[in-house]
Amino acid sequence: MEIVKNGEMLSVKGPEAWFTGTVRIDPLFNKKDNVTKAAGALVTFEAGARTAWHTHPVGQTLIVESGLGWVQREGGPIEEIRPGDVVWFAPNEKHWHGASPNKAMSHIAIQEELNGEVVTWMEKVSDEQYKKS
Repeated sequence: MEIVKNGEMLSVKGPEAWFTGTVRIDPLFNKKDNVTKAAGALVTFEAGARTAWHTHPVGQTLIVESGLGWVQREGGPIEEIRPGDVVWFAPNEKHWHGASPNKAMSHIAIQEELNGEVVTWMEKVSDEQYKKS
């Protein structure tokens, strides 16, 4: 058994190369070499903040904890997500997620590693793409 105590894994600012706006990442658990492949983090997006477009080789699960968020897969509409919602993106499905324009959002993000890869970051979501029709 292993217990990771609150405060042992430090908060980090979401890198500007991967995010638009203010984002905080609080690691929850890391993969265990040669045992597990998944890692998880609590990600908090201030109003208007969002990821860049990206994919995950084994997909990604989001569990919305608080606030009001938006998600979009390539070619699909922007969809609202609320506390208690669970979102799954299929392997290599191009997508983005973040807060709505006027309300922050926090979600737990869980993703697995495949052949040393966890995520492929792409172009940022433009302000025009971020507008919900």
